[in-house]
Amino acid sequence: MSLSIRNQIAGTVTSVTSGEAMTTVKVRLEGGQDITAAITTDAAKDLGLAAGSSVKALVKATEVALATGAVDGISIRNQIAGTVADIATGGAMASVKVDVNGGGLTAAITKDAVEALGLAAGSSVVALIKSTEISLATV
Repeated sequence: MSLSIRNQIAGTVTSVTSGEAMTTVKVRLEGGQDITAAITTDAAKDLGLAAGSSVKALVKATEVALATGAVDGISIRNQIAGTVADIATGGAMASVKVDVNGGGLTAAITKDAVEALGLAAGSSVVALIKSTEISLATV
């Protein structure tokens, strides 16, 4: 199956914590980073997720925010350090490609944000992704 979601990162499930309606799934990405996905409990059961399961973490580029460093005092659990590889800027929006250990991420952010953060190829950034914005696919 082909998907329009640009961010598809391979990893392995390290833990599954189920609740009545929602389940948190911790995933170790191929680059060694740990992320958390919050998905429905039904979806976790349907996918048969358990520690050791191979998955792809799927994130729309519009759901990836960027910061120039780690952010304390925030509810966003997923903070992945990387380096800006390329920026394609349009009239209002920009597509920022970020190299992270084990792969890459694309963030769709405003042109104003790129300018305000002073982003350029080689800039260090942290990709911020809410756990509820990460979908999982079994491999």
